[in-house]
Amino acid sequence: MPADDPIRCEQEFPLQQMPLTGCKGRGAISNLQGRFERQLREDFDDGWQNEFGIDDRATFGRDTEVIEEQAKTILSRNQSPDLPFGVSLNPYRGCEHGCIYCFARPTHSYLGMSPGLDFESRIFAKVNAPELLIRELGKAAYLPQTIALGVNTDAYQPCERKLGLTRRVLEVLHACEHPVALITKSSLIERDIDLLAPMAAKRQVMAAVTLTTLDAKIARTLEPRAAAPTRRLHTIRTLAEAGIPVAVSVAPVIPFITEPEFESVLTAAREAGASHAGYVVLRLPWEVNPLFQQWLQAHFPERAQRVMNRVRDLHGGKDYDASFATRMRGTGVWSKLIRQRFEQAARRLDLHRHAYGAMLLDASRFKKPGTVAASPSANNKQLDLFA
Repeated sequence: MPADDPIRCEQEFPLQQMPLTGCKGRGAISNLQGRFERQLREDFDDGWQNEFGIDDRATFGRDTEVIEEQAKTILSRNQSPDLPFGVSLNPYRGCEHGCIYCFARPTHSYLGMSPGLDFESRIFAKVNAPELLIRELGKAAYLPQTIALGVNTDAYQPCERKLGLTRRVLEVLHACEHPVALITKSSLIERDIDLLAPMAAKRQVMAAVTLTTLDAKIARTLEPRAAAPTRRLHTIRTLAEAGIPVAVSVAPVIPFITEPEFESVLTAAREAGASHAGYVVLRLPWEVNPLFQQWLQAHFPERAQRVMNRVRDLHGGKDYDASFATRMRGTGVWSKLIRQRFEQAARRLDLHRHAYGAMLLDASRFKKPGTVAASPSANNKQLDLFA
C-alpha cells in the first residue's frame, strides 16, 4: 500500500480533535455550525503550527465586520407570558460583547451563519431603524406602550460609538415623549444621559444594567468585550445620580461559576444606586448549549460536569426546558433555593423586583411624529422627517 494512502495514514497517524482553547477577546470557543446547515464540519489538530509552536487559530481573534442592512420592520411584538414587555426594538443583530451564554446566539443560524464566533464578529446594523420607528409611531392605529430597547442584543455594543443608531432611536422617542426601557452591559449608555434624564423626570424611561459577576477574571472570558464589572457599577451610580431609575439584572445565574456571588452582586449594585433587581437562571437553548459546554471545558474543566449536573437539576433533568413557566427561574430544589436567596437579599437591601419598569412608565404624553419638531440637539438630518 502506498505510503501516502489516506486510509493507511489515518490509521497510523489518527487526527486529533482540536484542543478547546479560547480566542483572545472572544467568548465562543468555535464557529459551531448553525442547526440549519446541511454539511458537518469538525476542527482537528493536523499538527501544523507556526514557527513559534503556536496554533494561530487558538491565539489570534478575528476582526469584527459590521454589515449595514435595510430592515423591513423595526418593532417586534411578543405575547410570551414570562416577558415583562410586549414590544421591543433591536438596532443590531449579533453582538460584539461575545457573552457565551447569550440566548440570541441561535438567531444567526437564520442568516446562514454560526451562532459561535460569527455571532460576535459579524454584526448587522439596521441603519434605517430611526426612519422605520418614525413610520411606526406615525401610523393612525399605533397605541403607545413601553418599548424595550436592546433586549435581544445590546443596543450599546462597541459599533454603536461610531454608528449612533441607538442614539438616533432615543432622539425619536424623546421627541415623541414615548416611554422606553433599556438594558445593557455597556457604559456607553452614559453618553445619552442628556436625553434620558429629562425623560426620567416625566417617568418615560428606566434602565437595567446586567451584572453577572464581580470577578473581572471570570467576566473577561464570560463577557469578553462588555464593560468590566467595576465599570458597570460606575454606570449604575452615574445613571442613578442623574435621576434615572436603574435596575440590576443578575443574569444569568450560573451554578458554581457566578452563583456563589449572587448576594455580593446585589449588594454592590444597591450600594451603587440600583433601586430594583431581577435575576434569570442560565438558559441553554439550541446552539447555546454546546457553545457553553465548550466554554466550560476550556475555562473551568475541573468543574464542568458539576456545573452541567446542576443546570440539569434546574431544568427538570434536561440541559434546557423552554416552558414559559419555568425557563427563566428553573424548577426543583435548587430553583427554590436561588429564589429564596434573591428574596431575602432583596428585602435586606430594599431592592424591588423589576419588570423593566414597563408598568411604571407614562405613555400619556405621547405625540405622533408629525406633531413635533426635530430635536434641536441633534446634528442628524434623519430627524428632519419630523417636520
